[in-house]
Amino acid sequence: MMQFGMPTLIENRTLEENITLCSSLGLNFIELNMNFPEYQVQCLEQTDHLSELAGKAGIYYTIHLDENLNIADFNSLVSEAYLETVRRSIEVAKKLLPLRNVYGNSSQPLTLNMHMHHGIYITLPDRKVQMYDRDFDTYMNSFALFRSKCEEWIGDSEVMIAVENTDGYREYEKKAIEFLLESPKFGLTWDIGHSKAVGEKDVPFIMQHSEKLIHFHIHDGSEVPPKNHLALGDGEIDLKERLSLAEKRNARCVLETKTIEALKKSVRWLKEKTR
Repeated sequence: MMQFGMPTLIENRTLEENITLCSSLGLNFIELNMNFPEYQVQCLEQTDHLSELAGKAGIYYTIHLDENLNIADFNSLVSEAYLETVRRSIEVAKKLLPLRNVYGNSSQPLTLNMHMHHGIYITLPDRKVQMYDRDFDTYMNSFALFRSKCEEWIGDSEVMIAVENTDGYREYEKKAIEFLLESPKFGLTWDIGHSKAVGEKDVPFIMQHSEKLIHFHIHDGSEVPPKNHLALGDGEIDLKERLSLAEKRNARCVLETKTIEALKKSVRWLKEKTR
């Protein structure tokens, strides 16, 4: 059976509200979003409390790392803080693994989802220069350290970090991602709405590395006008094709809408269209 979950929704102010919604919709897990103040790492470290609440509802968790996470920041004080955040988040995931074993699919790793930070750019009269492209060796040195540290922190646990597409991979990011994917501790998240909204420009790269797909963000979207995070059935994506690939890859799927109503509509669509 495929595993479907929900994102952390801004309309729900508490974890308990998210859990109640998740359980009522028959979903398997919640992706805890570290962009929210209530899901910062010191909050997630209250794993006994998180586990107790999830156990009562029969669900488990995955983790979405802060979108501002920038392990390649040129300021070492900043990059070290982000590395420490990842280290502590991995420890949280390891402690939450028993929930997955009971309520999820033990053949799927417990994921921490991450975005690639584009870095800053300098605007010249005729072009924009990405600083990570200009100082590529420094950028890649940061990712070498990141990969090594994550391998050490994860160890032999069934935890993986999944790199998500957003608004189009930069060329320097593709090289860094390919470097990460050489490690068994890293995989890919395909956000199918994001890729649709930017004209599917990331699809060739994703399909080139499709054997590394371990996680999906499922929501509908359109190219003109560019929209994503729509309820399933409200956009232009061939959802059955994407879900078929997710099933083939034994990947976990987050129904990543932004509102409760869109989430409920998406669950109804799944029940009607995938029987």
